[in-house]
Amino acid sequence: MSRAFVKEDDADHGDDGLPERPVSPHPNLVTWEGLAAIEAELARLAEAIAVARAEDDRMALAALGRDQRYWEQRRISAEPVPPPDDPDTVQFGATVTILREDGRRQTYRIVGEDEADPNQGTVSHVSPLAQAVLGKGVGDEVVIAGQDAEIEAIS
Repeated sequence: MSRAFVKEDDADHGDDGLPERPVSPHPNLVTWEGLAAIEAELARLAEAIAVARAEDDRMALAALGRDQRYWEQRRISAEPVPPPDDPDTVQFGATVTILREDGRRQTYRIVGEDEADPNQGTVSHVSPLAQAVLGKGVGDEVVIAGQDAEIEAIS
């Protein structure tokens, strides 16, 4: 078929017809735990793909293949960052406690994008919260989501 008759968006689909999972343009910084989670996800996907092949489940194979391509790319691009060595400055991998102007005290660990889960106390290094506190120290004032906050602790 001539490329003239194929939609431009079709280039973003894998061989299985599913659109590829978007990959962040940011550096793929990961903690050691994040790297281990990528490896575990790839192992889980390999097992699931074997089962789907045995069952000849083409729909599952398509979805699992797309996920496997995503996680393989994330593994290749992963840049493991050792734990922070300066407890006086907020860095990637650090846990920071902030006191918001409304009195809320919140603690987050700054991690890679695929590791981030604010409900579990982790935020991506590219999130607005992380960007506001990176490079700062205890006692520094920051603005997060339009509110003033103070960095209370770094570990």
